[in-house]
Amino acid sequence: MGTPGNDPTDIGIEVPISALEHYSYCPRQCALIHVEQTYEENVYTVRGGLAHERVHSGDDTPSRGIEVRRGIPLWSDRLGLRGKADLVEFHAEGPYPVEYKVGKRHGAHADLQLCAQALCLEDMLGVSVPCGAIYYYATRKRHEVVFDEVLRQRTLAVIEGVRRQLREQELPEAPNDSRCPKCSLIHACLPHVVGERARLRGLQGTLFQVYDTDHR
Repeated sequence: MGTPGNDPTDIGIEVPISALEHYSYCPRQCALIHVEQTYEENVYTVRGGLAHERVHSGDDTPSRGIEVRRGIPLWSDRLGLRGKADLVEFHAEGPYPVEYKVGKRHGAHADLQLCAQALCLEDMLGVSVPCGAIYYYATRKRHEVVFDEVLRQRTLAVIEGVRRQLREQELPEAPNDSRCPKCSLIHACLPHVVGERARLRGLQGTLFQVYDTDHR
């Protein structure tokens, strides 16, 4: 028998699709949200929430002759995935998922989330989903993402990374780098404290100092 988590049939714990982008960007951020159930707002999360509300509140009237569906629940029992698509366009070539993001493009972290949506659509509908797009509000442009084999394999690896984190209730060390200042969880994570081992040991030592109450 294989090690739990290595066997594709050994799903066990469902993975939220949204966790893939969190994990890719920062495994500690992912753990704080999905293991520790910690969530705090900042200007970026508020903007993101409002943007998604606008997308989901729109109607499903065909646009330029293309059928669209908003806020579609997604799942894959085969991969143990659950989530929701912001928007799916139904082209003649097949479903075309579109994810909406507030800022500009920074790396390919969101591509993994979109690819996971495509994997779910393929399992749900029994069709091929070769590509999709991420719409960035900051630039008002779509970035098309092709779901090639490299991206699919990377997505599967991140799915298993998140599942392992959820199974083991793992909280990775803080990176304490350029990603931290804009993170909404900076005050829960305290990267400038826990990311510096010497400083952390000093603070831990002050928690248990013994004071002589007989001498004032």
